Amino acid sequence: MLKKLNDGLHDLRLDAGLPSARSIRDRIGKDAQDYWIVNHQAVLDTFQRPDLPKLGRLELIVAVLSEDAGRDDPEGEAKRFKGLWKQAYDETVAQASVQPPTDAAASGPGDEARTPTDPDLDEAAARINYAEESLKGLIINAAQALWDDKDALRVFLGVVRRGEGFVKMADVVGESRPANATFYGVKSREFEVAPSPARHELVMLHRLLRKHRVKRQWSFTYLGDKTGIPSDDWIRWYTHDELPTREAVVAFSHVAHLMLEDHVLLLGLWEAAHEALKAQRCFEDLPERISFDEAWSMRDPATPTLWALAGVTGEERRAYGPDLATGTAPAFIVAGPPGSGRSTALVNISRALLAADARVVLVAPKASPLREVAGQSGVVDCFVHDALGTAELEAALSSASPEEPVVVVMDDAEVLDKCDAGRLLKSVVHHGFEEGTALVVGCRENKLPFSLGWLEETKKAHRGLLLSPQERSTGDVIGIRTSDSITGWTIAPGRGWLHLGDGKLMPVAVPG
Repeated sequence: MLKKLNDGLHDLRLDAGLPSARSIRDRIGKDAQDYWIVNHQAVLDTFQRPDLPKLGRLELIVAVLSEDAGRDDPEGEAKRFKGLWKQAYDETVAQASVQPPTDAAASGPGDEARTPTDPDLDEAAARINYAEESLKGLIINAAQALWDDKDALRVFLGVVRRGEGFVKMADVVGESRPANATFYGVKSREFEVAPSPARHELVMLHRLLRKHRVKRQWSFTYLGDKTGIPSDDWIRWYTHDELPTREAVVAFSHVAHLMLEDHVLLLGLWEAAHEALKAQRCFEDLPERISFDEAWSMRDPATPTLWALAGVTGEERRAYGPDLATGTAPAFIVAGPPGSGRSTALVNISRALLAADARVVLVAPKASPLREVAGQSGVVDCFVHDALGTAELEAALSSASPEEPVVVVMDDAEVLDKCDAGRLLKSVVHHGFEEGTALVVGCRENKLPFSLGWLEETKKAHRGLLLSPQERSTGDVIGIRTSDSITGWTIAPGRGWLHLGDGKLMPVAVPG
């Protein structure tokens, strides 16, 4: 019954001309406080999510679609959907309270026939239904991409009309440009196109290609003939938001006789998107969970005393981190939003330094897992107050030397940006190589950029670990520019990007 409700809702939207989620939201309107009664994401969820929608939301959407579809009896249509909803609700409750029969109970002895209650058959039926819904989504997606090329659109819709049950859809998308394809149907793993990890670069590249193609009024068929790249490939790249091959981009630039600056821009965008996609694939290969001991065993046996374990890479399963005794400054920054695993990364760095017989001074002005390291051998001192004095820090660092170094590991460093020990911390950044001291600081991303205090000096190291970065400007503190391709994603604890001062971001998993 839930499928019947879902199918009926999609048919109603089809009759209404495939309005977008935002247009349905606008038609429902706002309340007395000027808030949307149903936001566009809630409209999307009603169509996309495979579970039962809220009845009140369903009734509002049905009322709008019934009116746009020109139904003679909108009230009757609303009652019909309300009845379907109640039946689906009753079925949901009943299924939740009844244990499905086993194969043995459903069939007699020796009976090899599969029964309708067989879970495998249910899953197969579900896959077929989801595939059909996703196929409709791909049709809408392709119609969007082909909209400016009427010749290609006409040929494409002619093929669609040959499919049983798709004639009405072809007629609708041929009359007006449809809304986003992801609006239609239940998402399916079988036909699903994953969100692009290089979205910004890909959008810019496709936009520039489309600009030159539309300007010359090239159909995909003509483009395929001129470039020698099959038209099917061009259509797939457009409809699936995929990265074209470099060969195709070069061929396009050649046949379009682009100016040098446009040619360089196209190739630059392609290179940026290619690098972002490559990095993202490495990010997806990272281990879901790894312990400190496992990561420690993956390090290079020749790592020096001041090597700090930052994270483990994916496919090669190798541990990486900075050598605090080398580089432009003896400092390292760990930045990330709350919940990204910043404190865990600092704990790993401390444990790695202690395991290599280095000594550490812990600074945790706020509650932090870093305080739990205080009892280990090699910890000189642990400061937990929100004011750090020069004298106490000077005493903790007094025994440091290049032969027996001491590293200050600090969490929530932004709290101590104006502390009395600021001048001494700045001196560590400037003279740490000669004095046998180094500095590792962790800070919240929303507290960036640094002010002109001692924290600003840590940027001179040009290296650090960004955990689930949300803002492009975050990369400035570790000496590298970050693109939209790696920022703004859902916060994933222990997942980040490591910069060791070589101008490259390395995806790593933080042990924990």
